[in-house]
Amino acid sequence: MKPAPFDYYAPTSVKEALERLAQLGYEGKVLAGGQSLIPAMNFRLAQPAALVDLNNVAELFYIRPSGGDVLIGAMTRDTTVEYDPLVAERAPMIREAMYHVAHPQIRNRGTFGGAIAHADPAGQLPAVVVALNGRLRVRSKRGERWVPADDFFVGLFTTVLGPDELLVEVALPPLPPNSGWSYKQVARQSGAGALVGVAAVVTLDGNKHCQQARVVFLSVGEKPLLAQQATKLLVGQSPTKEAIRATAETAASSDVDPGSDIHASADYRRHLVNVLTRQALTEAFNRANPQ
Repeated sequence: MKPAPFDYYAPTSVKEALERLAQLGYEGKVLAGGQSLIPAMNFRLAQPAALVDLNNVAELFYIRPSGGDVLIGAMTRDTTVEYDPLVAERAPMIREAMYHVAHPQIRNRGTFGGAIAHADPAGQLPAVVVALNGRLRVRSKRGERWVPADDFFVGLFTTVLGPDELLVEVALPPLPPNSGWSYKQVARQSGAGALVGVAAVVTLDGNKHCQQARVVFLSVGEKPLLAQQATKLLVGQSPTKEAIRATAETAASSDVDPGSDIHASADYRRHLVNVLTRQALTEAFNRANPQ
């Protein structure tokens, strides 16, 4: 199929892009890598009246340090992020999760900010950015604001972005000392969407007890789901096998309420939450306290 007719704009600066978005309002749609938007337009699942193409906005392509943070421009290609040494050093879970994002050909074109703004509930990057406690810089002609990743995602393919706003940068803070991380998922085949995925970050205190834990699930709801009940069981506890097992069981029974579809039943997704949480927490604690 072919997309419905649309107007096309190719700004060369963020300022120009924001002015165009302000003019278009809800009629406009941002084009980043296009790996999700263009297929949706071809099937006429999306029919924007106009596209604002950011591929000529050079100022949105970068990875750089800022204090302990890693700053990633929204138009930075997924492959660039995947193999960047600074990202590997300061946010290694990004690289581990990126391997599961579609296929190399898609990652060569897809963008880091585009995947986050797309807000696919089965997307790896939204969940990982939430797990890493990231912050998102949003700009419009009216000004700019920083949004915690916890608050950025509203629902199915929906974020807090207004029609005149643009995600321009993702800031990933450094992991605290004695921290570990892990990303796990199950998919039917390589490159396919995850039936369930989990991103976990844990920190140990001086007594090697769990000081804090963030466990985020994907493909079990309409947005990345931060486990609340399960992680309460871990904080202050020694991360024994029994504690991790109890945490995983609580996550599967109390923190998630997955639906059934043609890919997996709700019961199977709960089972995967249980298994993957145990695997992810075990690996994360081992990385936090290497023997």
